[in-house]
Amino acid sequence: MNHDRRAFIATTAAVGLALHRATPFRRRAELILRDATIYDGSGQAPFRSDVAITGDRITEVAPSIVASGASVLDLDGLALAPGFIDIHSHTDTELLINPTADSKIHQGVTTEVAGQDGSSMGPWSSERSAETTARYRERYGITDRLGSLAQFLAMLETRQFAVNFASMVGHGTVRGTVIGNDDRPATSDELEYMRSLVVAALEAGACGLSSGLEYVPGAFGDLTELVTLAGALVPYGLPYASHMRNEDDQLVAAVEEALNIGRLASVPVHISHIKAQGGRNWWKRAPVLDMLDAAQDDGLDVTYDRYPYIAYSTGLTSLFPVWSRDGGSDALLQRLAQPEHASRIERDVRAKVEQLGAWDAVQVTSTSEDSLRWAEGQRLGSLAASRNTDPYTLLVALIQGDRGRSGMVGFGMSEENTEAFLAHPLGMVCSDGSALATEGPLASGTPHPRSFGTFPRVLGHYVRERKIMSLEVAIHKMTAMPARRLRLPGRGLVRVGAFADLVAFDPATVADRATFAHPHQYPTGIHHVLVNGQIVLHDGDSTGRLSGRVLRPGR
Repeated sequence: MNHDRRAFIATTAAVGLALHRATPFRRRAELILRDATIYDGSGQAPFRSDVAITGDRITEVAPSIVASGASVLDLDGLALAPGFIDIHSHTDTELLINPTADSKIHQGVTTEVAGQDGSSMGPWSSERSAETTARYRERYGITDRLGSLAQFLAMLETRQFAVNFASMVGHGTVRGTVIGNDDRPATSDELEYMRSLVVAALEAGACGLSSGLEYVPGAFGDLTELVTLAGALVPYGLPYASHMRNEDDQLVAAVEEALNIGRLASVPVHISHIKAQGGRNWWKRAPVLDMLDAAQDDGLDVTYDRYPYIAYSTGLTSLFPVWSRDGGSDALLQRLAQPEHASRIERDVRAKVEQLGAWDAVQVTSTSEDSLRWAEGQRLGSLAASRNTDPYTLLVALIQGDRGRSGMVGFGMSEENTEAFLAHPLGMVCSDGSALATEGPLASGTPHPRSFGTFPRVLGHYVRERKIMSLEVAIHKMTAMPARRLRLPGRGLVRVGAFADLVAFDPATVADRATFAHPHQYPTGIHHVLVNGQIVLHDGDSTGRLSGRVLRPGR
């Protein structure tokens, strides 16, 4: 193709795109959102307008829209924004259990981005695929064969759910399928196979590659492996998203590794739930942000996300050193029973807790065994004291009791750092949580409140009360910014031709209600939510409509 031909095609495409954006659809409007204060997702100042919707699209944005026969929802000046995109979510099988995705819809979330921290719904080995398929058949009545991310996405497309769903492919899942949980380098053949699995997931619609380098088996991947797999992203323009190797004492080195992977693989870098964990590491916020700014100035496309809380949530086994988890949970349990390993493990765990500050910085959120429910919602230090035992002894008993399947919340970050990370121009908002509910099977345990309150907490506490950034900037971080990062066309903006994913809320009253002690509480101030043109939340109540879709990135 000659230069003139390429120029003609490029110009024609640009003109066509401009016309598409400027020209309303000609079908009659079906729904009018009347008298909204529109925060369009761009970060620009709000404006008063009506919005017309036909089918799943916004067909007109104008000060006064008249459309005979259309339904009208009078917003009376409420803020109207694009639906929030949770760029780091752990919602996947939850949509099979509770398709109304209540705790996310009540926050104004319209798109969940799963496959995070190196873990995704495939690709799995044939053995794990058979085990998982059998478990899903027993629990949920799902007879579909599950073994790859492509199969999971295809299965979702045969079902109905309330939110849009996108997923990254997890490095840890890929490594576990090819190598297992062993701490060793990949062979050249294994590396080639892992890369082919990543490519297959990207072709199926994965929106990036995630890593979880504090978890087994992702922690055993070296720089060569990570660069090789991240390099598969190049043709797609999608990011390498990393739960870094360390978020406390070795934070600066971990950030450097993440940036180097992006540089060496020539791909964008997205750092997951950035934090400086433990009081002795809080000072590292400034140099870390300086590193990210410098990398951006040097030409590396880098962003990150963060949730609006000073506590993180993970598995209770994360308190144990990576070397002790080599081989998985069964290997950890064996080492705990071996005197030559047990004393070293105890020393490392106590050092980890000292870095957090105290045993009461650890709260048990969930257990997999009914016999251990007494521990849920309890702080380890206080719980051990009430049972007249040592906290470490109690911790080991919990790990042994449910074979390492307990969850925890760790209080390790500062409010000052939380505000700075949320407000920085490179940062987006995420929950790092799941779509849960206030009743039913997804109302168990004492989960991190971020699954119920993340986005209203930013809008209420951090924007309205703390004033760390403007409302239009906060909304940009929740909408257009993640949509652009993940190449989700038609999402994240209030524009003619965009998909009608929208949230109407009251900036004066929006607030989170979920707490660490009582997390199962929906927020206030979120009035209406639309997903693909359908009202899924009306006057704060779920309508039961299931209009979500599987989303795949545009090229």
